[in-house]
Amino acid sequence: MTPATVLDDRRAPWTFLTNHGHVLLALYRNPDLRQREIASLVGITEGAVQRILHELEQSGYVETQRVGRCNHYVLHPEGGLRHRLEAGRSVGELFAPLVPDPAPSRPPDPLPAANPR
Repeated sequence: MTPATVLDDRRAPWTFLTNHGHVLLALYRNPDLRQREIASLVGITEGAVQRILHELEQSGYVETQRVGRCNHYVLHPEGGLRHRLEAGRSVGELFAPLVPDPAPSRPPDPLPAANPR
């Protein structure tokens, strides 16, 4: 079996990353995604996204900032991977080859205040 054959086999029901990894990767690519969009990209429910985001926040990998009616997610790519086989490696190192130019992980500039006359 050639490597191309293995890569083309789409019948396998598993992936290399967990749902937590997929949520982080989606936000690494775009920190302004809505939970509904994350759920669609990852292929899980919005409730699962909420639970995963809560767990990622509790562990210090993500911060949620309110921007108007939406959330902006600040990622901490320096956070370490959580398995002993990956000791000493960070989330950012894992995702860097997958997303060579991630979106900036900072909130957008606030809208200027209306100038009353």
